[in-house]
Amino acid sequence: MAKMTMNEIGTELTAEELREIETATGLQPVFDEDSPEMTLEMLKQFKRINRTKQTASIRLSPKAQSFSRSYGKGYTSFLSRLIDAALDDEDLVKKCI
Repeated sequence: MAKMTMNEIGTELTAEELREIETATGLQPVFDEDSPEMTLEMLKQFKRINRTKQTASIRLSPKAQSFSRSYGKGYTSFLSRLIDAALDDEDLVKKCI
């Protein structure tokens, strides 16, 4: 289940959809055979993934810095995903060495 605030949902929703969401926030979950309540044993089967990011200082060309900052808030996450994608491309890695 993902939790979001009403502000995070955005303005694409109609007034009726927003009312439905507002109504649903007060409802309790309904468990059935297709969606049973999780037992402690079931929960123990999940594994925590360490997704912490490490801080690094890198030097960027003015062009790279301007381009990445043009994406606004969250541009460092954009750079992180871009680097991850580039590292998965063996030919690109070889070209840049």
